Amino acid sequence: MKERIPIASDHAGFEMKENISKALTALGFDVQDLGPSSPVSTDYPDYGHPLAEQVSKGEVKRGVLMCGTGLGMSYVANRHPHVRAAVAWTPEIASLARKHNDANVLVLPARFISDEDGVAILKTWLDTPFEGGRHERRVEKIELEEARENT
Repeated sequence: MKERIPIASDHAGFEMKENISKALTALGFDVQDLGPSSPVSTDYPDYGHPLAEQVSKGEVKRGVLMCGTGLGMSYVANRHPHVRAAVAWTPEIASLARKHNDANVLVLPARFISDEDGVAILKTWLDTPFEGGRHERRVEKIELEEARENT
């Protein structure tokens, strides 16, 4: 069974989302495009929240978001429990986000990277495992703080 990976963007990330969708499909993933369906101006939270909710609830293991800087989508996604959204602008950043932070949402800054770079970053993020070890303790502390806030 193919892993389902939801993707979403705002208007600034629309073209990159289309390319990322094709790349994920070519890599054998089941892509769930959460929108938007055109590059018309839109509000990124309308697309970021539904994707982050799926990751938060454990319906999917990971997802990919895109917006102009990546910042807005990362703010939205990281509001959800168990989501660790990382803005990555190089493959090295994507690798470290996975190795050290177990990032389960990749956020691409569409206005600052090329489509080719976006695909390279995506592939690195998909292929890099979480190292665990000393990093696991730190990731657990993120979850612990979320649990404290919800009690």
